[in-house]
Amino acid sequence: MAVAVGKENYVLHKLHSLSGIVPVGYYVVQHLVLNSFTLGGPEKFNAVIGFFESMPKFFLLIMEVCAIWIPLIFHAVYGIFIVSRAKPNYFGSVYGWSQNLMYTLQRWSGIFLFFFLMIHVTTTTGAKYVSGSAKVIEYAAWHEKLSSAPYIWLVLYILGVAAASYHLAYGVWNFSIRWGITISEKAQNQVQKFAFGMFVAITLIGWGALAGFLIPQKGTSGEGQSQVRLESAPSSRFIAA
Repeated sequence: MAVAVGKENYVLHKLHSLSGIVPVGYYVVQHLVLNSFTLGGPEKFNAVIGFFESMPKFFLLIMEVCAIWIPLIFHAVYGIFIVSRAKPNYFGSVYGWSQNLMYTLQRWSGIFLFFFLMIHVTTTTGAKYVSGSAKVIEYAAWHEKLSSAPYIWLVLYILGVAAASYHLAYGVWNFSIRWGITISEKAQNQVQKFAFGMFVAITLIGWGALAGFLIPQKGTSGEGQSQVRLESAPSSRFIAA
């Protein structure tokens, strides 16, 4: 599983590995954790959206560009470059080691994520800025999108969450080797086990967030329910009569 990288690409290769953990990896985890607020209902999830939207617009945009978009674009584009020069040797060879399979799946998951994230960002953050409204990323919009037949969006996001979780988890394993953190075979095996647990945990958090958009809700707000009760109640004038 060699990658032909010359000396001139050494720094970029290191930065690519680092950016996959910080800030991209960190953002993926906190993004899925905050999305899991859907399990608390529409109000909880929309409160998260409201928190970020309450920030000054210029500050939020600068934070998104510098802390998310630039590192993510660099990691994605340079990752495609690495994949184009990679030589996986798991399928069709005698080297059927689990590490080789992990390497191959991480590259495939990266390619899938490249296209998935273009769709995701365009239909969420991009749509928000174009429309000038955060309603396109609030609970109601997500509920309608994910619960509508033939459930293409739901399947896409189920796969997207799993791919992102796998890519990040085994990226930690790869990062530990590349940066000399795990040198011995024993240490690498321990991180490999940790990566599997991390993959399962992050995937469940992401799938839990998706499930929260599908759970039937009694109402979106107490105010709306109160108004229905008031409108359906008999007028005091008729009661007095």
